[in-house]
Amino acid sequence: MQALEAARTRLNDGEPLPYILGHWEFYGLDFLVTPATLIPRPETELLVEQALEVIGRQGSGNRKQETAARLADIGTGSGCIAVTLAVHAPEVRAIAADLSAEALQTARENARRHAVSDRVHFVQADLLTFTLQPAAFNLICANLPYIPTATLRKLEIYGREPTLALDGGKDGLQFIRRLMAQAAHTLTPGGVLLLEIESTQGMAATSLARQFFPGAEITLLPDLAGHDRLLKVEKAPVHN
Repeated sequence: MQALEAARTRLNDGEPLPYILGHWEFYGLDFLVTPATLIPRPETELLVEQALEVIGRQGSGNRKQETAARLADIGTGSGCIAVTLAVHAPEVRAIAADLSAEALQTARENARRHAVSDRVHFVQADLLTFTLQPAAFNLICANLPYIPTATLRKLEIYGREPTLALDGGKDGLQFIRRLMAQAAHTLTPGGVLLLEIESTQGMAATSLARQFFPGAEITLLPDLAGHDRLLKVEKAPVHN
C-alpha cells in the first residue's frame, strides 16, 4: 500500500509512468527503462519494420549472415532497436552505440533479458566515432535527438525524459547532420541508412541526405498519423 501511494505521488508530480513501472512495451517485447533512457515509442516501430525488411532482402545463406553482421544502431538508449532486430532476425550481429554510460547499462540488461547479448555489442561513443572505417556497415539505424532546443523547452517532456536524448540543437538536425557526414563513409555502397526524424524536418533532412549521399535513393516514410517520421537513404551502389 505504501509503495502504491509512493507511485501515485510520483505520477502526480509528473514523472512518466514507464519510469515508475520500470519497463515498457515496444514491438511486442518488454523493455527495462530508466530516467537515463528515452521511453520507447510506437513511432519508432516504423524504423524497426523497415530495418527488418532490409535485412530480409539481403539474400540468403552466407551472404545474408555477412550483411546482417554489419549493422549499427546509433543512439541506442534502452537498446530497443538493436535488441528487437536481434530477436526477430537471428542472423543479426549488431553494434549499438550511445554516449550515455547509464543508458548503455540498461541496454545491456535488455539484451540479456531477451537472450541476445551474444549478438549485440554495446559501445560508449559519440555517434559513429568508434569506427570511421570505410564501408563498415550495410545498415545503420538511428533514433537521435531531433527536437529543436527552443521547441523542446515548451514541451511537457522537457526535464522528465533525458535532454541528452531529445535536444537536437537549434534546428533539430545537429546530430543527424553529423551522423550523415560519418555514415557517408562508413556505409557500404548499396547500404541503407534509416533515420527517425521530427515531423516537420522531412524536406530539410532530405536536402541534407542529397548533399551527403549523391545518387542515393531517398524516401520519406510517414508514421501511422500520416506525419513524416522516417528518412530512408539507400546509398548508390558501385557499378563496375
